[in-house]
Amino acid sequence: MPEKRDEIILRGLRENNLKNIDLNIPKEKINVFTGLSGSGKSSVVFDTLATESRRQMTLNYPLYIRHQMPRYERPHADLMQHLSPVVVVEQKPVRGNSRSTVGTYMDIDPLIRLLFSRIGSPPIGSATEFSSESSFGNCPECNGFGEVVTPDIHKLIDHTKSIRESAVRFKPLAPPGWQGRWMRDGGLFDPDLPIKDFTEEKYNLLVYGPPEGERAFSTYYYKEGDRDIEWDGLLPRFIRLYINRDLTKLKIVSQEDVLALTTRTPCPVCEGSGLNPRVLECKINGLNIANYARLELTELLGELEKIGDPIGKSIAQQAHPSVKQLVGLGLGYLSLSRKMGTLSGGEAQRVKIARHLGSSLNNITYIFDEPSAGLHPEEINMLTHMLESIRDNYNTVVVIEHNLAVIKTADEIIEMGPGAGRSGGEVVYQGGQEGLRKASALTDLDHTVTVNEQPRTAENTFSIKHASDNNLKNVSVEIPQNALVSVCGVSGSGKSSLMFGAFTGNYPETIAVGQGSIGTSSRSTLATYMGIMSDIRSILAKQSGQPAGLFSFNSLGACPVCEGKGITTPNVAFADPVTVTCEACKGTRYSDEALSYRYKGKNIVEILELTIDETNEYLEMPKIVKKVDTLKDVGLGYLTLGQTTGSLSGGEVQRLKLASHLKKEGQIYLLDEPSLGLHTRDNAHLLDVFQALVDKGNSVILIEHNLNLIAASDWVIEMGPSGGKKGGEVLFEGTPQEMLEADTLTAKWLRDGVKG
Repeated sequence: MPEKRDEIILRGLRENNLKNIDLNIPKEKINVFTGLSGSGKSSVVFDTLATESRRQMTLNYPLYIRHQMPRYERPHADLMQHLSPVVVVEQKPVRGNSRSTVGTYMDIDPLIRLLFSRIGSPPIGSATEFSSESSFGNCPECNGFGEVVTPDIHKLIDHTKSIRESAVRFKPLAPPGWQGRWMRDGGLFDPDLPIKDFTEEKYNLLVYGPPEGERAFSTYYYKEGDRDIEWDGLLPRFIRLYINRDLTKLKIVSQEDVLALTTRTPCPVCEGSGLNPRVLECKINGLNIANYARLELTELLGELEKIGDPIGKSIAQQAHPSVKQLVGLGLGYLSLSRKMGTLSGGEAQRVKIARHLGSSLNNITYIFDEPSAGLHPEEINMLTHMLESIRDNYNTVVVIEHNLAVIKTADEIIEMGPGAGRSGGEVVYQGGQEGLRKASALTDLDHTVTVNEQPRTAENTFSIKHASDNNLKNVSVEIPQNALVSVCGVSGSGKSSLMFGAFTGNYPETIAVGQGSIGTSSRSTLATYMGIMSDIRSILAKQSGQPAGLFSFNSLGACPVCEGKGITTPNVAFADPVTVTCEACKGTRYSDEALSYRYKGKNIVEILELTIDETNEYLEMPKIVKKVDTLKDVGLGYLTLGQTTGSLSGGEVQRLKLASHLKKEGQIYLLDEPSLGLHTRDNAHLLDVFQALVDKGNSVILIEHNLNLIAASDWVIEMGPSGGKKGGEVLFEGTPQEMLEADTLTAKWLRDGVKG
């Protein structure tokens, strides 16, 4: 009798581009899904496997509880059996407000507050009073933020310009905004006089407002008539509207726009902790709660282990596993007070992984979306050991991955393809590593790194002198111009501080592409994101004599039944939600009137069904051609103009973001890990784009861990030797060929990559 395998059985999968596929995924194994970006990996793993598991888990709860929980629609599939509970670690960036720290994200802070409330001396009271967000616990000077943010008047105002010439550098307070118009036309100030020529009295009125006890009024001209409004001064207005609030809630401007015009210093009253001085008097073994928050995690472990009080020991033991998990993932140099927004991509990725790994439960399916994202090869080694330990604890591991080191840990490899988009959605290969080597699949496990033996020689360099941002230790470095440069090093070694801090400070004209999301949604399409939808609408409007809004499903052209969504979601009370294609528009989103007008034989929907590759043959407007060509350059020619950004894979989003920046004319491009989410084959395509940019006279600088891109560069700079306090130094500067002889971590892995 053949041995019966315990497997997850999936039959007839049809989500997104999946072509009615069947899969058996073995349990208690490491299963790696690979294939080109957009080939269907996420459609299997997230949209089918994870969604169905979560849906079935909620069925175990009573209806009144289920009604309060997230609700999942049954995926498009014929059969989904033998699923187990899932823990999902997605690729999406860690989100948090300006107060979010490692301690709050990992839920360690509440336990530390509880610890101090129970055994701290002198006693304070409840655990909530140890929080900077409580009325008792927050610092009266900085309102719990730990920083005093003050506007810098020399950043806010260009004293050589007049109000009419936009002397005020902050857009909401400058013309043509209403506040700027009011300042210009209200009669209090001469709008054509340079600020430096104002009398002292007028300057003080403009900047600080009227003297204490006095009031000043300025006329604002409405369409309906005039009205006098009280003038309070630029600085008081800026502080009231843009400083004394949670900057993450700003809508018109970003918090970065505000902070660019300010100086930030630790609050002198609470020494940067955000806590009331009375709270800081309470201590455990000589340390207050702010000291605890600043300890490196390795030191914090020692302090938690020192606690002898029975109640304190019980609380400390609950915090211990999460801290140990972070240390085990190589993040021992972080502290609980470290702001999540300041973590590098690799650090954030590991904190996210650690958050989900504190459980000792087994028979769970752990799903990871590119866990290697943002990690140095040395850290990937640590990651693969972690995946093996999860499997060895009788769990099933499902990983979407492109990194060969992670793929080589797999017990089962499933390659999706053969192409991407419409050309994907099939299982190209399933089996062990040896079988993949023999199959005609895209993933080459024996791939070797090719070192650039003829690097470009630079005539000029970009200079950074004595940089001390974050953990940088007085770094000075020369970066070749008109070359492809890679900046590498372990997570937290200072790469981003050097390039996105010091470098962009010296060279503000740099086109910097970070790792932020693009704001994907069901109503945002490739055409709208790339800024060509309005051109397409204007072509149809000109042809038909109708308003351009008729060709928008967000405006006049929306189907009246589904309001431009293309789907309806009928109220099914407590049953599983269900999405139905709109019967009126058949999912097109447009009204019959909008669809009745054509350009070159195609209506708006048929135009949006064109692939990027087909677009230039049909739409010949130079503006459209130029933008569409950038999408082709980054290998997205298979996507359609109307594809929603919310349906794109991580690798497709990364390339779309890159394409939107490539359409800008620039001399210096700084890219933070452009290889994220991309298959080795896609990376080769991207490398061609970078080399072409350099050949046209641009400078391209990559912050990268990918050995293929590092090896192909003209110049490499490595930061290190470790992360946090132990980083911030330049370990190596030179060509990839020279790096092969260096004694650094990246050099070690580069030598391994060349050997294969």
